[in-house]
Amino acid sequence: MLSRQIGTDGATVGAIGLGCMGMSDFYGTVDRAESIATIHAALDAGITLLDTGDFYGMGHNELLLHEALAGRRREDVFIGVKFGALRSPDGSFIGFDGRPAAVKTFLAYTLKRLGTDYIDLYQPARLDPTVPIEDTIEAVSEMVQAGYVKHIGLSEVGAEVIRRAHAIHPISWLQIEYSLLSRGIEAEILPTVRELGIAVTAYGVLSRGLLSGHWSKERSDTAQDFRGHLPRFSGENLDHNLSLVEALRQLAQAKNATVAQVAIAWVLSQGTDIIPLIGARRRDRLQEALGALNLQLNQDDLAQIEAAIPPDAAAGDRYDAGQMALLNSEKV
Repeated sequence: MLSRQIGTDGATVGAIGLGCMGMSDFYGTVDRAESIATIHAALDAGITLLDTGDFYGMGHNELLLHEALAGRRREDVFIGVKFGALRSPDGSFIGFDGRPAAVKTFLAYTLKRLGTDYIDLYQPARLDPTVPIEDTIEAVSEMVQAGYVKHIGLSEVGAEVIRRAHAIHPISWLQIEYSLLSRGIEAEILPTVRELGIAVTAYGVLSRGLLSGHWSKERSDTAQDFRGHLPRFSGENLDHNLSLVEALRQLAQAKNATVAQVAIAWVLSQGTDIIPLIGARRRDRLQEALGALNLQLNQDDLAQIEAAIPPDAAAGDRYDAGQMALLNSEKV
């Protein structure tokens, strides 16, 4: 496994990270045993970055990681945790809390659930519009000084907020959606983080399954799968987006690769400061994703991919209107 640097202090993680959200929430039925086996397979393959959130399954995901990491050396794993999202008992989202006291409370519970003395990287899941980002980051910085946190990250914020946060404490990475179907960061956000020496952990590199090559219109979704509420998975938008996937499939076959591998390799090719997060919930999907590390895309390949799926080719927003309104990264 190749490594990629985060921030400017020399810290590194594997070139691909494992996003663990789907093992607890949002994508329908989960299989605890297979999830743990997938985490083990990822670590054995050289993946070091495990990405989670304290609100994934209302703590379930952190407890799952605690179980999966039993017997493993803590220093061999880099755990990134998102905090701040508020949920009600029925699972609905009811806001974000970036107040300093709340930050420290969230962290205390996370440390207990994960069974660890420190978190490698801690980041607010979204911007709390009622709390200055400076106050939130200052609270996390105090936890860095106390030894409970090693690095600070951000998630789904724009260039202005990134600069303000970075002025309080060095930011190691920005976690944000980036894929062939979601390229909004390229105009302003990506140049900003590169100027400041901040890495990008890219989630949604397969656009929540659209770019996996395994999605179809006939796929039946359960009520627990939030993709049924996303514009890109609905009606004519889905027809259009699946046609893009088929164009990419032809290019993948010419490379003896899968659609997913080409989509992941494209993200890897966009810079050594970008770390794709793979949301695999099964070992076979993990193995497929890891195959992207062996796929070399030359300039001609990249040009063909760009022609097949140009910027802004996707139909539909990446979230519903309510969630889009909460994304500071989408503010103009």
